Amino acid sequence: MAGSQQSTCSGCEALSHQVERLKAELAELRGELAKARKNSANSSKPPSSDITKPPKNSDATQGKAKKRKRGAQPGHPRHERKPFDQAEIDHFWDYTLHGCPDCHGPVELSDEPPRIIQQVELVAAPIAISEHRGLACWCPTCQKTHYAPLPDDIRRAGLAGPRLTALVAYLKGGCHCSFSTIRKFLRDVVGVKISRGQLRKLCGKVSDSLQASYEELLQMLPQQEVINTDETGHKNNGQRMWTWCFRTATFTLFKIDPSRSSQVLVDVLGTEFAGVLGCDYFSAYRKYMQLNENVLVQFCLAHLIRDIKFLVEHPEPRNRAYGRRVLKAAKELFRLIHQREQMAADQFASQLVEAGETLWAEATSRIPYTAEAENLATRFWKHGKSYIRFITTPNVEPTNNLAEQAIRFVVIDRLVTQGSRSEAGQRWLERIWTTMATCAQQGRSVFEFMHESILAHFRNQAPLSLVPNTS
Repeated sequence: MAGSQQSTCSGCEALSHQVERLKAELAELRGELAKARKNSANSSKPPSSDITKPPKNSDATQGKAKKRKRGAQPGHPRHERKPFDQAEIDHFWDYTLHGCPDCHGPVELSDEPPRIIQQVELVAAPIAISEHRGLACWCPTCQKTHYAPLPDDIRRAGLAGPRLTALVAYLKGGCHCSFSTIRKFLRDVVGVKISRGQLRKLCGKVSDSLQASYEELLQMLPQQEVINTDETGHKNNGQRMWTWCFRTATFTLFKIDPSRSSQVLVDVLGTEFAGVLGCDYFSAYRKYMQLNENVLVQFCLAHLIRDIKFLVEHPEPRNRAYGRRVLKAAKELFRLIHQREQMAADQFASQLVEAGETLWAEATSRIPYTAEAENLATRFWKHGKSYIRFITTPNVEPTNNLAEQAIRFVVIDRLVTQGSRSEAGQRWLERIWTTMATCAQQGRSVFEFMHESILAHFRNQAPLSLVPNTS
C-alpha cells in the first residue's frame, strides 16, 4: 500500500514537472510569435519591412473604414492658382470678333472683362552664351605679349555661369537626378552639352559655397531650446553610415557619421546642451541623458503607441489586457491634443495634466508578471516624465514627427540616387540636404539661395547665411 502511494506521488510530481515545462515552452513560443508579428504599426520597424500585406477582403480588414477615394475630399476647400501680375507678362494677344457668331451682324466692343488664359512657355534657347576675352597686348620695351586678366568670378565659374551651376545642383540635390539624367536634360532641353565629370565639379563648387552657411548652423545647434532628432542608416561605398537629422524651430541640419552611438550627440550638441531633445526611445539618446545631466528629453508618444499595440496584439492574454488599459489612456491623451483648438487654454492644460497622470497610473499599476509588460512598466518608472514633458514645457511636440518628416527626403534621395562614394560626396549631401530642408522650412527659394551663394563664392564675397532674419 505504501509502495502504491509512493508510486502515485512520483507520477504526480513527474506530471507537475511536465506541465511546468510545457508552460515554459508555451510562453517561449508565444514570445517568438509576438516578435514575428512585429511590423511598422506595433513597433519601430520601418514600413518597408512590412513585406507581406493581407488581402483586401481578409479578416484583418473587416470592420475597418473604407479607403477614401483619390483626389479632393468632400468639404475640402478649392485651391486655385493666383494669376500672374500684368508686369510679369511679356506679350499680350487680343482676339476679337468681326461679326456675331449667331446672326452674323456687326458687333461692338463691350465693357465686360475678357476671358483670359495665361500661358507659360519655354523659350527656344533658354541659355545665353558669352565669350570673355583677355586681349593680347604687345610691350615693345619688354618684347613680350601680355594678356588682360579676366575677372575672378568669370575665371572661377568657368564653362557654366552661376545660374546654370545652381540649376545643376538643384537637379542633383533637390530632384534626385543622376548625372546622366542631368546631362541628357541639358543636352535635349537646354541645348548645351556638359560631361558627367564636369557636372560633378559644378556640384563640388556649390558644396564649397554652402560650407560656411552649414557650419554656422552647426555651431548654433547647442544654443537651441528645442531640437527634434532622428537617424537613418545607409551604405557609403560599402561602408555602413548613418545620417542624423537635427530639426529646430527655424532650421534643419543633417550630419553623416559612421556611428549611431551617443558620441555623435556629444560631438554635435556637446555635454552642456540644456534644451529639450525630442527623439524616440533608441539607446543612444538614453545614454546621452546619462552623459549630459542638463538635457531634457521628450520621448516620442507615437513610438510608445506602437510598443503598446505590440502588447495588445500579443498572444499572452495578460499582456493583451494590460496593453488595452494603457492604450486607452494613451488614446485619451491624443484625443485631447487634437481638440486643443476647441478648448479654452486653462481647460486644455488641466485636462492634459489629468490625462498624463492617468497614462502614468495605468502603465505602472496592475502589471502582470510577464517580461513584456514589466519592460514597459520599467520604462515608465525610469523615463515616464520624459514621455509627458510636453504637457508642462512650451513649444515641445509630443511626437518626433518633425524630424521623421525631414529625414524622409533623405531616405527617398538615397533610394533613387544610391548616395555617394567619397568623403567629399558626404559633405555635399550634408550641405545640400540642410539647405533644401532649411529653405523649405523658412519659405525661401532653394534655387535662388544656391544661385546667390555660388555667385558670392565666385566673387570672393561674404558667404550667405541660412540663419533666419528675426529683426
